[in-house]
Amino acid sequence: MIQRQLVTKLKAIYRYFPVVSLNGPRQSGKTTLLKTTFPKLPYITLENPDDLQLVLKDPRGFLDNYPKGLIIDEAQNAPQLFSYIQGIVDDNPKIKFILSGSQNFLLNEQISQTLAGRVGVLTLLPFSVPELQTAIKLKAKFEDVAFIGFFPRIYDKKIHPSLFYPSYLQTYVQRDVLQITKITDGVMFTNFLKLLAGRVGQLLNLSSIANDVGVAVNTIKAWVHILEVSYIIYLLRPHHNNFSKRLVQMPKIYFIDTGLLCYLLQIEKPAQIKTHFAIGGIFENYTIVELLKNRYNNAKLPNTFFWRDKNGHEVDVIVETANQLVPVEIKSSLTKSLHFFDGLNYYRNLAKTKSKKCFVVYGGHEKLILKDGTMLPWNNMEELYEL
Repeated sequence: MIQRQLVTKLKAIYRYFPVVSLNGPRQSGKTTLLKTTFPKLPYITLENPDDLQLVLKDPRGFLDNYPKGLIIDEAQNAPQLFSYIQGIVDDNPKIKFILSGSQNFLLNEQISQTLAGRVGVLTLLPFSVPELQTAIKLKAKFEDVAFIGFFPRIYDKKIHPSLFYPSYLQTYVQRDVLQITKITDGVMFTNFLKLLAGRVGQLLNLSSIANDVGVAVNTIKAWVHILEVSYIIYLLRPHHNNFSKRLVQMPKIYFIDTGLLCYLLQIEKPAQIKTHFAIGGIFENYTIVELLKNRYNNAKLPNTFFWRDKNGHEVDVIVETANQLVPVEIKSSLTKSLHFFDGLNYYRNLAKTKSKKCFVVYGGHEKLILKDGTMLPWNNMEELYEL
């Protein structure tokens, strides 16, 4: 088993909260992590019809069978449980419950209504690069890594991406989206996903997408929201320090996993990435989501944004900390160039930032410390993780 970085924070949260909720996309490894971290805690999944029937028939009686608590997977299938869990942990905080589920939208809604103040919430995304490096599972070439993606089942069962992602997409559309929304046309929704993939790294223009799909803007807005809360896509928001400049207001589109992104782009083998029109977006996607994984694995909220003004000046990522804004440029090029720092220097002069930190993440393998900043290889971004 590949050790997950989140395990340390998971154990800490478990000590301090009577209820723990583990969010994340389907197949990100939530069940395996919970079972291996808490092997003595009973486990049930409410996808099991027998257990679900017992819970729905007699929620309190069911929970009484577990006086020390338990792990409940797919907990959103039985919202009746949440009120009973609230009463149990209020009477005895030593009883512990861990909740997980694939429909994060429903799970979070139920938690916020019933268990607010009693629950510690964590998010588990698919494998990160440091996790794969520790297990010596990371490929040497970026295009191989991006094509395979990061879902644990691919590495555990050695499933080829061309077999995994069609099944993953079909399962997601049939079991999650169609249950949550009133979408009846799965083919249209899949085409919508492919359209989003073609715009990876671009601004989310709802009107333009609605015109291309042939549905109302509000429908696209609702679909995007479901994709975001289900951890299929990630929207990178703009940073709003305007520095007397007019800024764009729309977020940028990325996917939580590059393997799924490549599948939606109809990339059939790693070598095609090198010459694909979206290679820059794929590389950006990879970099930004790795920064996101690092934050979630340390039980922290995302702290990355992008910056772009109406004149076309742009910084791919702004990392916001308590006392500084650190600009980051992302370039898929294997070749090193001082011109990569031009946009970063423009931003630093405009922002009058006192921070001397400035980074370029590029497709090469050599770290370089230069006068204008530091160039980091795609597979070694430790300095960014430490911000």
